[in-house]
Amino acid sequence: MCYVLLVAAVLLFVIYLIKQTRKPSNFPPGPTWLPVVGNLPELRKLSQQLGGQHLALVELSKKYKTNVLSLKLGSSHFVTVFSYPLVKSVLQSDEYDGRPDNFFIRLRTMGTRKGVTCTDGELWKIQRSFVVTHLRNLGFGKKTMELLIKEEVSEVINLLGKNGTSVQIGKVLAPAVINILWALTSGSRINRNDARLNRLLELLSLRTKVFDMSGGLLSQYPWLRFFMPEKTGYNVIMKLNSDLKYLLMETIKQHLQEWSEGASDDLIYSFITEMKKANGHETTFTEEQLVMVCLDIFIAGSQTTSNTLDFAFMMMILHPDIQNKVHTCLDQAFDGSKEFSYSDRTKIPYIEAVLLEIERFCHVTPVTGPRRVLRDTTLEGYYIPQGTIVLVSSYSVHNDKDYWGDPEVFRPERFLDDKGKVLHHDRLITFGLGRRRCLGEILARQCMFIFFTEIMRKFEITVSPGTKKPTGVPLPGITLTPEEYTAKFIGR
Repeated sequence: MCYVLLVAAVLLFVIYLIKQTRKPSNFPPGPTWLPVVGNLPELRKLSQQLGGQHLALVELSKKYKTNVLSLKLGSSHFVTVFSYPLVKSVLQSDEYDGRPDNFFIRLRTMGTRKGVTCTDGELWKIQRSFVVTHLRNLGFGKKTMELLIKEEVSEVINLLGKNGTSVQIGKVLAPAVINILWALTSGSRINRNDARLNRLLELLSLRTKVFDMSGGLLSQYPWLRFFMPEKTGYNVIMKLNSDLKYLLMETIKQHLQEWSEGASDDLIYSFITEMKKANGHETTFTEEQLVMVCLDIFIAGSQTTSNTLDFAFMMMILHPDIQNKVHTCLDQAFDGSKEFSYSDRTKIPYIEAVLLEIERFCHVTPVTGPRRVLRDTTLEGYYIPQGTIVLVSSYSVHNDKDYWGDPEVFRPERFLDDKGKVLHHDRLITFGLGRRRCLGEILARQCMFIFFTEIMRKFEITVSPGTKKPTGVPLPGITLTPEEYTAKFIGR
């Protein structure tokens, strides 16, 4: 009897392992699935060899000669999409508007499925509409926003003001960017020397580097947190959540005490007003949801903007000829004038072209946030079942040789027409497309333009003597980050 049970158990286990390797009918091409682990070991090894998961995915798409690549990571079915027509189709189709619902995603929002970035359905629609409306009311793209940004830029310029100052510019920029987000959210700012702020920035940086674009080991095997809490990034997320929640709850409680009818000076006051309107009825406007919306704003906006600026100044060091053109352009446009307005960007199209090329060339987000297929569908003739997780390779779009000609070359002129005016390419999709397009795009662009322009007007940038010149090769993670380098800022 025991022998029969043992044989039956073995047979069932073998059947289970075989099922683990079988793809759904007419699923997109890709490597063979191994039992239990799927393609995870292969993807991790290739990512390490090539310098990032985005490069490994491109390599696999070439190997299998497909623009729709299938993978199995742990027990999850993934599809990665390449080429602009397919990428555009996916990003603009509502059937791909879902977000995955797994341990890693919920851990990001403190065990809940709330906020804006990682939700879908009615909750997402209501909260997205609120955030868009109220950020616009609070000054997105307006003069008030510009003044807020300029306050932070002035502090950065003062820090760099000593002639010949050598700094790691990324560490100077990060507190300034997060303070802009904090001012929008809470109506106040945090001193850049505040220990809470610096710990928060350190944890955000660690989070970016510990995970990859598909969530890392913690996403596929959440039980590993019990054995490898540091290696899986679990401890980093828990510390970040704890610190952020403490900071946010402290501010929210103060806003609740001071709230009055019509208060709308910042996002928290605006949200509390919506909470009060519910008057005890069922609503998505809850205190817990407010914490998660604020958390989304900080996680989504702080690192990407400061890292893009960090890349921008690195590129000025690596391309002194372009830095000279930037200085010439600014000197001719403003002729020593101290006043500069964001609306003046039309006078300096070359500066905008430089920043657009930095977006394309440095691609901070080479793979967009994961989507979940909301219903069975087809793509390029392949069957994509409901629940499949879809990744979009913006890197492949920004490096399409057939379209860009020389994508490996840093050349701002590709964003200028024959008359020297800014040429906007549909294939620059830094902030995404469709309904899930980045909510903070206007702020990010305004922020990058003002920071870059004001600092370049004041300084010449070189690599600090005695330090290593940056290679320009980004460090992989959830997003790409610049390598650490020390720059010398010489007053002009």
